[in-house]
Amino acid sequence: MVKNVFLIGYMGCGKSTIGRYIAKDLGWQFIDMDSFFEQKHNCTISQFFTQHGEEQFRKEESKVVKELAETTNSVIATGGGAPCFADNMQVMNAAGLTIYISVEPEELALRLKKAKDNRPLIANKSDDELVGFIQQQLKARELHYRKAHMVVDGSALPFSAYKLFIETFPEDEIK
Repeated sequence: MVKNVFLIGYMGCGKSTIGRYIAKDLGWQFIDMDSFFEQKHNCTISQFFTQHGEEQFRKEESKVVKELAETTNSVIATGGGAPCFADNMQVMNAAGLTIYISVEPEELALRLKKAKDNRPLIANKSDDELVGFIQQQLKARELHYRKAHMVVDGSALPFSAYKLFIETFPEDEIK
């Protein structure tokens, strides 16, 4: 069986919710990359963005990806942009099973409306601007997300299916 699972996808796709379930089901640890980053840097991601900018955030995020790639028996919910920068996707693909949780932009917008203030990239977007912004970002990120070992429908797939995928995924496919 694989040694780690990296859940990737746009913010609001369900990485943390699904990840907690999978980790509990497998008896593994769950790591939310954003929370891990915040503990490591002793500030919220929003604060880090404000103080240091996105470029520095992405550099530090890449260090976190490499650190988490060294763990075992972990289900890791990545930040939405993490797979799209540096060699993060390559690192994750080599360290475990990567699963892209795909959700339509309209559904993501509905899920994210209430949490906009906690999300630096969408904090200043009106509800009307949100769907267009998500569509634009997904178009740019999709190339990276699609490098995952598996792509699943985050709106329809039951949580129980993830464990089956993980347990039956051929370990020699990890590269």
